[in-house]
Amino acid sequence: MAETAAGVSRFKANYAIERKIEPFYKGGKVQLDQAGKHLFCVCGTRVNVLDVASGAVLRSLEQEDQEDITAFDLSPDDEVLVTASRALLLAQWAWREGSVTCLWKAVHTAPVATMAFDPTSTLLATGGCDGAVRIWDIVRHYGTHHLRGSPGVVHLVAFHPDPARLLLFSSAADATIRMWSLQDRSCLAVLTAHYSAVTSLVFSADGHTMLSSGRDKICIVWDLQSHQAVKTVPVFESVEAAVLLPEELAPELGVKSPPGLHFLTAGSQGLLRVWEVASGQCVYTQPRLTGPGQELTHCALARTAGLLLSVTADHNLLLYEAHSLQLRKQFAGYSEEVLDVRFLGPEDSHVVVASNSPCLKIFELQTSTCQILHGHTDIVLALDVFRKGWLFASCAKDQSVRIWRMNKAGEVACVALGSGHTHSVGTICCSRLKESFLVTGSQDCTVKVWPLPEGLLSRTTAPNGGTVLLQAQATQRCHDKDINSVAIAPNDKLLATGSQDRTAKLWALPQCQLLGVFSGHRRGLWCVQFSPMDQVLATASADGTVKLWALQDFSCLKTFEGHDASVLKVAFVSRGTQLLSSGSDGLLKLWTIKNNECVRTLDAHEDKVWGLHCSRLDDRALTGGSDSRVILWKDVTEEEQAEEQAKREEQVVKQQELDNLLHERRYLQALGLAISLDRPHTVLTVIQAIRRDPEACEKLEATVLQLRQDQKEALLRFCVTWNTNSRHCHEAQAVLGVFLQHEAPEELLAYEGVRATLEALLPYTERHFQRLSRTLQAATFLDFLWHNMKLSPAPAAPPAL
Repeated sequence: MAETAAGVSRFKANYAIERKIEPFYKGGKVQLDQAGKHLFCVCGTRVNVLDVASGAVLRSLEQEDQEDITAFDLSPDDEVLVTASRALLLAQWAWREGSVTCLWKAVHTAPVATMAFDPTSTLLATGGCDGAVRIWDIVRHYGTHHLRGSPGVVHLVAFHPDPARLLLFSSAADATIRMWSLQDRSCLAVLTAHYSAVTSLVFSADGHTMLSSGRDKICIVWDLQSHQAVKTVPVFESVEAAVLLPEELAPELGVKSPPGLHFLTAGSQGLLRVWEVASGQCVYTQPRLTGPGQELTHCALARTAGLLLSVTADHNLLLYEAHSLQLRKQFAGYSEEVLDVRFLGPEDSHVVVASNSPCLKIFELQTSTCQILHGHTDIVLALDVFRKGWLFASCAKDQSVRIWRMNKAGEVACVALGSGHTHSVGTICCSRLKESFLVTGSQDCTVKVWPLPEGLLSRTTAPNGGTVLLQAQATQRCHDKDINSVAIAPNDKLLATGSQDRTAKLWALPQCQLLGVFSGHRRGLWCVQFSPMDQVLATASADGTVKLWALQDFSCLKTFEGHDASVLKVAFVSRGTQLLSSGSDGLLKLWTIKNNECVRTLDAHEDKVWGLHCSRLDDRALTGGSDSRVILWKDVTEEEQAEEQAKREEQVVKQQELDNLLHERRYLQALGLAISLDRPHTVLTVIQAIRRDPEACEKLEATVLQLRQDQKEALLRFCVTWNTNSRHCHEAQAVLGVFLQHEAPEELLAYEGVRATLEALLPYTERHFQRLSRTLQAATFLDFLWHNMKLSPAPAAPPAL
């Protein structure tokens, strides 16, 4: 019996969310505070505040109108944050507390496209899609200026760094730069030299020089005293942002003695480049990264912290040391559609995520730090990890497979590359017994077996130079349609493939000899998985079912039905006695194989769950979905069982205590204890015990009136339950009578939920009184009949003859 109980306890009953990795940036402006400790970025209807050290979202600020944020800016003193929404409302935030200190209408007739603070943190300029520029005093909260004259959307505003000059610069759709005097409320000059949208305006330390960048592939240096362009620097790329570097020596960036004016550009080439104004030459170019999506959309400098922030088109945020451009931090702002996830490291300390991107993202679970891996040139479709956890493999639409190694410091590098498929490589599986080979399946309907070179296995760290080329040992055409999944048996001798042709097949490794076919699904297969303990194969299909097959005779052993749509992934847990499945319905289901029962359905994703992986200790699970969320689940079965056991023990103790109190006729304590248990029937038992007492009426009044108000409210709620039953209505009416006789109406109305309680009591009370009235009438009538019945006299005896 003990063994059976132990076996049952090994079954999992529930998972709880331990951690979520969610998108925090979906494009738009990004800003660092002056100390470089906090990062502000837009995510739909919210502005998220990130802690740079940990990567965690500290606060998520959302306006009451719940409309998309169109612009925001942080004041130079880092105290005030102002946001603008599509509802044409401006909100001033005390962002550290997460509270709105002021909310007002933007007065613009179209959404605010940009905003900027002046150096004193007291004036705010807003540029709207209506072509207007407005200035606001955020201390006294009123509008000071309304500047008109810009055609189209005003997408850029900037104050002059010298507050005494009261100058504002703006740029609109006509690619000109307007210079406004706030003192005269007029446009002092219109600077025309750009032929496309101006993307940034920055000023020199002395305030005499301004640098403008544009999508016309030039940067222009302006003399603000003569309002003339003094230098045009062709940069040969569409520039999204330019930053003037501090005038100090920076040999790593090509800034040599004597220091002159240098600026840094970020744009369509995806590189940070440093230019010397005097010569117009590029003095430093950042090393190029492979793959698309590297275009830079934003760049900003936090001078006090000495940090430079750049943002890529893939919504990755990169933080550099300003004097050397050494990469310091990486953040993945938005993963779009997560296609696969895996635990990484010997102790599952990291998570690797493949999203709708050529880049891989590595997250350290403890510190939330992120690494972005470049190598593939098209979307990565699948991942798998070798047994020890240091090596993992990826495959992509670029028809290649890559092997990556993580060292003990947590740094990851590509160590091997293989190519040979003629279409996208959609699935990959690593050997289970030893780190000896991997298998890939492709849309070209073939499977390839790739042995790992001995030299690769002997290295303890990632190589500094070059990658090893993988050669396919065997290639086999396995199916007539796309191969969606491959799985290697725990002994590395068998291979299972699942295809869009609605079949799974079993092959002998390493030569890929066909052993048998599993057929029975009505639609294509998305996943195949070997049991870690038994000779069983699990398949997940687009027909919404999971099937278990015997490897001996290829027969179907069990079918699990419960998903409303395609089942995308399946995994064995609890030493092969249970299954976890994820589907297109966004649900994660836990099944017990023995009885075909769905033990738990977990709903945390809002779209297809493509990725599912379980940890080595079988105590955590990882899921990733099309809603761009990665969720870490923790097995809480033992905790819940322990809590349940503790509750049961507590209930037994309290029940015993209640029986003792009733036996000792300590009715007040007994009633209070019964109410704390929140069990109406137990409270009813106490009331009945009180009413059986010879002095029931006085005891009941004394006991009920000494209760606290919250206990009286609970007792009234219980009365509603008792009053619905004719056998228990007398106790309910007795308690109700005590309340009505001794509590003032004002006190009763102050009870929580008393109106609903009285409404529930009235109909049943009327019904009980009607029943009593009918019984009384019947008894009266019976009594009347009894007293008025006349018995006929006994018949007289016949006369004697």
